[in-house]
Amino acid sequence: MTATIAVPVVRRSDRLLIAGALAGPAFFASAVIPMATREGFDITRHPISQLATGGAGWIQIVTFVLAGLGALALAVGIKCTLTEGVGRRALPILVGIFGAGLIASGLFPMDPESGFPVGTPDQPVARMSWHSVAHSASAVAAYSALAIAAIVLTVRCMRHRAVLPAVLNGATVFVLVLPMSPDYMSIQIAVNGLVAFTWTTVLALSLRRTR
Repeated sequence: MTATIAVPVVRRSDRLLIAGALAGPAFFASAVIPMATREGFDITRHPISQLATGGAGWIQIVTFVLAGLGALALAVGIKCTLTEGVGRRALPILVGIFGAGLIASGLFPMDPESGFPVGTPDQPVARMSWHSVAHSASAVAAYSALAIAAIVLTVRCMRHRAVLPAVLNGATVFVLVLPMSPDYMSIQIAVNGLVAFTWTTVLALSLRRTR
């Protein structure tokens, strides 16, 4: 009876971790094409979030929501997989906040500005709309939660004397908490996203391999 019950649980956690691992690659695969093809978009001036504006903005909105759902799946997968040690309670909550923040970032898009979409005045907006404020707050909450999660995982790795994972988690924290540079903000946001989703993918695959 025990074996019969355990098999579906294992398969469920596998599916959750796989969904979490795919969230990052799917996000960037979906974003790269609009970045390269949408007229007027310039990654040196426009953050990826601005792809959610304009007629084709729904693609980026859906991308945010699906990536957030993948992160929520990862949070549940972590809860099912980590049953002892540092972070077994905190990590699922923090990754879940990251996922919820991504979903909110998609549902509350930022304002058109700085010449994108084409036809928008080539300057920052004088006053942010409520949904743009909500977008920024959601993004800050999401990445702050992930930075804390990386700190927790760093401590866990140190407790297990896993030196290289501890160093890599520490490097992730360093990148995510760096102050934003006004001159390179959009590029820095893209790098932060790449680092954050690489972290979630590696964590999901590591948990699936060692479960």
